[in-house]
Amino acid sequence: MKVLVLGSGVVGTSIAWYLARAGHEVTVVERQPGPALETSYANAGEVSPGYSAPWAGPGVPVKAIKWMLMQHSPLVIWPMLDPAMWRWGLAMLANCTARAYALNKSRMVPLAEYSRDCLKALRAETAIAYDERTQGTLQLFRTHKQLDGIGGDVEVLKQYGVPFEVLDREGFCRVEPALRLTREKFVGALRLPGDETGDCFKFTSSLAEMARARGVAFRFGTAILGVEVAGGQVSGVRTAAGVLQADRYVLALGSYSTPMLKTIGIRIPVYPVKGYSITVPITDPAGAPESTVMDETHKVAVTRLGERIRVGGTAELAGYSLALREPRRATLSHVVNDLFPRGGDVGRATFWCGLRPMTPDGTPIVGPTRYANLLLATGHGTLGWTMAAGTGRVVADLVSGRQPEIDVSALALSRYG
Repeated sequence: MKVLVLGSGVVGTSIAWYLARAGHEVTVVERQPGPALETSYANAGEVSPGYSAPWAGPGVPVKAIKWMLMQHSPLVIWPMLDPAMWRWGLAMLANCTARAYALNKSRMVPLAEYSRDCLKALRAETAIAYDERTQGTLQLFRTHKQLDGIGGDVEVLKQYGVPFEVLDREGFCRVEPALRLTREKFVGALRLPGDETGDCFKFTSSLAEMARARGVAFRFGTAILGVEVAGGQVSGVRTAAGVLQADRYVLALGSYSTPMLKTIGIRIPVYPVKGYSITVPITDPAGAPESTVMDETHKVAVTRLGERIRVGGTAELAGYSLALREPRRATLSHVVNDLFPRGGDVGRATFWCGLRPMTPDGTPIVGPTRYANLLLATGHGTLGWTMAAGTGRVVADLVSGRQPEIDVSALALSRYG
């Protein structure tokens, strides 16, 4: 079957790989000159099934107000006359209940766990290398209130059999020795030993080359201008290189899925939430993190990627703006210096931002649409890297007419009515 994949981020490229592996004729269209040059380029580096949870939850509205008043705030909202942003925000507030949180997390964790298994199998099959480490995620708490508040998450982890450890100071210093210098700042931690880390850009670039070797055609530098429909299905995709046609179409354009789908009458509640990162060269390996450390107070992840430290975080609602704002850089620099003061040279850090495609319930949109030959794979938010391999495998199964190995019916667009 001839399949056209729109978008070559980590999700789109993973879909292309699994489609080619299933024997399909695959073409990927991407406006950038190569794969993973937008949101997948310099994310926090976490592959964190155990940390898969919706942002919307009980108590979040009150926390959001407190966050915005912090000097190094994890949340920034730019007041704009953008109805889409306010609709998205109100829908997110509607999901800030215990019932909605439990439902949404129950939809996210199975895909994230399945994706981690798919990634392991892919690594074993291909020997792909991307500065990967399999040493878990450590969530650090600065207050006893934060530590005492993990009960709900722990219950969900138990429900899905996700391994975890609740650690005291000596415990988290055992897994992250460099924290001995700053241990008194934290009262405890939650460790998720099954989580992994890795450079998403390196992974996606390598996977694209392997997909190309399997026959996938990548049309880089090709702007997608619109989708054409006729007779209840997609009839073609208009690009700067002309109209491209296929038997099946998969749209994986991240935050840009929303305006593209709107032109064919499909409305999805996906809104861009800007995230920032700095990449810091390691100067003292013994003073750097071993894996991923999440500062719960600032919602910033500090991850070791080879000889670099990737520091990622912040949720900024600013539409599709890609402006790099220095206060966000200051927050990331503050956190890495606060946790690992000897680890890296922040003065030589590179600064980056990307637009995370967020749904108000936190759950990605994966599955069919009202057009018989169009599937969606978008809305993964901060978990695109975590869920990419599993999403790719699921979409390849759906295109091939096979029942996916996990139930993905609750991930479809139809859940929004």
